[in-house]
Amino acid sequence: MEKDRLSGLEKRWSLYDVGNSAFMMLTATIIPIYFNALAQGAGLSEVEYLAYWGYAASVATMLVAIIGPVLGAAADMGSRKKRLFTICILIGAGSCAFLWAPVSWLVFLVLFIISRAGYNASLIFYDSMLVDITTAERMDRVSSHGFAWGYIGSCIPFVISLVFVLMYDAIGISMQTAMTAVFLLNAIWWGLSAVPLLRSYRQRDSGIQDDRVRGCFRRLWETLKEIRGQRHIVLYLAAFFFFIDGVYTIIEMATAYGSSLGLDTQGLLLALLVTQIVAFPCALVISVLSGRFGTAGLLKASILAYTGIALFAVQLDKQWEFWFLAVFVGMFQGGIQALARSYFAKIVPAEKSGEYFGIYDICGKGASFLGTTLTGFVAQATGNPSLGVAAIAVLFVIGYIMFGRAVRAQET
Repeated sequence: MEKDRLSGLEKRWSLYDVGNSAFMMLTATIIPIYFNALAQGAGLSEVEYLAYWGYAASVATMLVAIIGPVLGAAADMGSRKKRLFTICILIGAGSCAFLWAPVSWLVFLVLFIISRAGYNASLIFYDSMLVDITTAERMDRVSSHGFAWGYIGSCIPFVISLVFVLMYDAIGISMQTAMTAVFLLNAIWWGLSAVPLLRSYRQRDSGIQDDRVRGCFRRLWETLKEIRGQRHIVLYLAAFFFFIDGVYTIIEMATAYGSSLGLDTQGLLLALLVTQIVAFPCALVISVLSGRFGTAGLLKASILAYTGIALFAVQLDKQWEFWFLAVFVGMFQGGIQALARSYFAKIVPAEKSGEYFGIYDICGKGASFLGTTLTGFVAQATGNPSLGVAAIAVLFVIGYIMFGRAVRAQET
């Protein structure tokens, strides 16, 4: 039993998932609703609101997708993971703390983009730390625990935030004061969650010491050439690009999509709280099952489940259907993200984990850019938000096929 327990460092690593998941929960729920209020106040239509929200999410992810590999290379040269990780958290959480300030929807989106970019960039270093804080045999378990505790832990600031948002009148404060409290609470929660890890983390594997910017680009170029010769990694990154597209798009656009269909705002928020609660035990179960059935088999099952989720969402127009979808997403959301992260960590060189996860981030964030942009564009072009969802199922199918080829290449 002792070997099944997380070590102190593994627990401190998992704690950061608790903090950053709170920001993601905020991004998936309260932030788009608050933005909707700003957009309506400025006279924007529901279709324009959904489109601009999708574009903002896309810009935030693409910023990091472009610079991610360079950041990863810099982290591996001179053991800079902790330093760069800290800077990204300060940018992300600091911007989150001031999201209450803008009265213009456009300024709000700009500040959100900065905060989201800081969050995305921090994950490059956080994910790559997995190779430093545990062994290959424990990666599925530790990665799954991170997501599991992130889901349940994020419920604490989210429930407090709901009290402010839904009961501000009864509390005797204004809506603006309530939102100020919400953004400050989540920013502090996010920042403090990283402190234990920052105090104890030591980068175990690092590459050549080179402080020059040119050295980072040279090392990145060498890594890209190296990856070209590793067919299983190329195929996996291609598969990841497609299947994680749907996952991120569903996370990004769930509340905005439901709001654009006219579903009850309070019901949407509570349904997504249920998603977090369901995801907690399911992610832990998957961490146990991975030891019995293997990472690849469970990852394939999760991709197929998400294909069904995307197909069901196309015809969604009732509140109970959104609740049903929320529960089903919760069953597989933590599993597919945790297994995707740990599977990649197992197949890359530990001393170049920062660079490889920077490239991994390109595929993940590039996919998110594609999905959110596609949803926003189709919604704006057709006036029908549901049509943009249909393409997500196709991307899951492509991802499933590519992942199967990656597994076969890894076995040969």
